[in-house]
Formats: sequence, C-alpha cells, structure tokens
Amino acid sequence: MHATDIIRAYYDAFNAGDMEAFLDLLTDDVAHDVNQGERQIGKQAFATFMGHMNRCYRENLTDMVIMASEDGTRGAAEFTVNGEYLATDEGLPEADGQTYSLSAGAFFDIRDGKVARITNYYNLPDWIAQVEG
Repeated sequence: MHATDIIRAYYDAFNAGDMEAFLDLLTDDVAHDVNQGERQIGKQAFATFMGHMNRCYRENLTDMVIMASEDGTRGAAEFTVNGEYLATDEGLPEADGQTYSLSAGAFFDIRDGKVARITNYYNLPDWIAQVEG
C-alpha cells in the first residue's frame, strides 16, 4: 500500500469512528505529537488519547488533501475539522455542544505499511474563539 493509501485509510477509519481499524494502522511504537503538547509514544498511549478525544469531541474531517514523498516514507494531509464540543476538556472553555470548523494539518512517517509518527497542527486560539462565541 502506498503512503497516500495508508493515510487515507487512517482518516477513513477516523471518520467512521472505527477505532480498531484506526489503531491497526499504527506501529506499536508510534510517536504522536499532540498539537501544542508533548510527544506520546506507543499504540496504548494513542488509544488512551483517542478515548479522551472521543469523549470530549465529535469530529468529521473533510476537504482532505494527502501528499507523500516519492519513497513513501513520509506524508502529509491538510483538511477541515468539523466538530462538536461534547464534554469540557481540562483547561479549556466549558463544553455546551458548541460546533466549530477549523483548518488542520498532519505530518506522517510511514514504516512497514503503518503510521510510525503523526504530528498534528491546528490553531488552538481559533478553536477557543469559536467555542467561546
């Protein structure tokens, strides 16, 4: 499978809410660079992070553009996050079902047909402004 196919499958699983398929696309030692946060290592840490995210947010990603290096070891995606803020996340504004839409991007390392690193970027002050109204 080409890097763009792996990344597309990753986001298809995310949008479908299929956490099993989503996590199956990761290496056991996946490095996850959380937006404006620390690097987390390992599939279990990623699963824990996603459990938290799925409790606090409902998101669907659209306008997907996926790119990859010629050798298939690195890739990137740009997309729009369409979301609903379901439960208050620690240190952030109170949740009350607010909706939001923001541009985001991600960078990937691909190894042995799986995601070995994902680094996510979005504009947190823009998100806060949208949910605060």
